[in-house]
Amino acid sequence: MIRHSPAPVLERVSAIRQHSVDLVAPLEPEDLMLQGMADASPPKWHLAHTTWFFDTFLLQPNRPSWQPMPEGWGLLFNSYYEAAGPRHPRPQRGLLSRPTIAEVMHWRERVDQELQRWLLEGMADEQAQLLELGLQHEQQHQELLLMDLLDGFSRNPLAPGYDPDAPTPPAQGRSGQWLEFESGLISIGVEPGEPQFHFDNETPRQRVWLDACALADRLVTNAEFEAFMADGGYRKPKHWMAEGWNLLQANGWSAPCYWRADGMEFSLRGLQPREADAPVRHVSWFEADAYARWAGARLPTEAEWEQAARQWPDAADWFGSLWQWTASPYTPYRGFQPAAGAVGEYNGKFMSSQMVLRGSCFLTPGGHGRLSYRNFFGPQCRWQAAGIRLAVDR
Repeated sequence: MIRHSPAPVLERVSAIRQHSVDLVAPLEPEDLMLQGMADASPPKWHLAHTTWFFDTFLLQPNRPSWQPMPEGWGLLFNSYYEAAGPRHPRPQRGLLSRPTIAEVMHWRERVDQELQRWLLEGMADEQAQLLELGLQHEQQHQELLLMDLLDGFSRNPLAPGYDPDAPTPPAQGRSGQWLEFESGLISIGVEPGEPQFHFDNETPRQRVWLDACALADRLVTNAEFEAFMADGGYRKPKHWMAEGWNLLQANGWSAPCYWRADGMEFSLRGLQPREADAPVRHVSWFEADAYARWAGARLPTEAEWEQAARQWPDAADWFGSLWQWTASPYTPYRGFQPAAGAVGEYNGKFMSSQMVLRGSCFLTPGGHGRLSYRNFFGPQCRWQAAGIRLAVDR
């Protein structure tokens, strides 16, 4: 049980929960309901869902005097936890005008106060670990909130900006070096029970054989991707997987998501001139794979990415720029065991039809990324801040 000074934990809970509130400060009430597509969620829903997590999994089972959320709210703000009950359809989250934002914020305050009270009284280790999972979960949704908002704003002909000072990935110049390593047996992932936080899908530690290869020390830039486009990259099926080519034709893809024909790119700052040396972003796995084939290279596996980032931590922009597509399907590590109970649905149930991304991006909250982190999206997804790092066989 946590009996030492709870001050650092209290500060961490307060800071992370407050950051979610700060993210919506530039928004108007109408923006809080914005849902541009079925894969996205409105900002108000993100604020409510992260609060639902703490209410449902921590407070209700462990605090007998806790007054839970009003009846019916669990249906509205459950995301995908079958064991926690039914859910409102994801594509219809933008229709949830009630409860109001004021009611959601009041609920958030009540939950925060009860968590703080509990920490001051002393929280058992098992509950403290679940609290940390909830905080990491909230940080994931802080990134998602901004990506979802970008998608929604991009559909408005007025091209509104979220914040003129919103972060952007730094320009980096073209890749000039290859980080080479020899064939050998390496280890990736973490062991269950290691003290630093990790999600269950990062376990257990694996031994993997790697053949000699090299990874680019920089991500592919806008200028480099424009050369692919100029060479008919979106018109030549020879570079594309069949499913990707079908998606290209069905959806009219001719450039990365948010690119405009006039050389502008839509961002959280609104329409901005496209920077030649900035890393190309908002591309699907299919686009990343097609570019790599055109360039005479390939995408790295997640094991290659982790080994290169471990071996050359300061030689490349592994973190803080863009999530990086890998060639690895999102499947369980050998010996993977999901956690007991509803939280066991957090990662394991999605281990099909997804591809792994590594690193972190310019929207990822500070301290949330790590070497073993396994992000995942469907190969067709383009609204997340994802880019391309090339690999070649030696």
